Amino acid sequence: MQCKALRDSAREIESFDVAYFMASVDTLEDNTAFAEEHAAGFPILADPEKEMTSEYGVLMGAGFANRWTYYIGSDGTILKIDKETKPATAGKDLTRTMEELGFPKV
Repeated sequence: MQCKALRDSAREIESFDVAYFMASVDTLEDNTAFAEEHAAGFPILADPEKEMTSEYGVLMGAGFANRWTYYIGSDGTILKIDKETKPATAGKDLTRTMEELGFPKV
């Protein structure tokens, strides 16, 4: 559902001068198949060793990653972490928050 929400909001998201992606603890093969099945127009990073998800603090005890959204500035500073990401509205929420944070437009 989150992938679909981001896909459906691609035009609005891409009006900002940003790179965006999803990350998953699944394998590259699984993520590639998922991205193709859902026509994702953005990368889905694979972290089956759970290194990145551990570093960002999103890994839960069961080995799954929380659905958090990180807003990172062009200088690498984390500007906001949304720990209440709602999969169904993720695209609209992303664009609204980028607007609020003053992310530059293309």
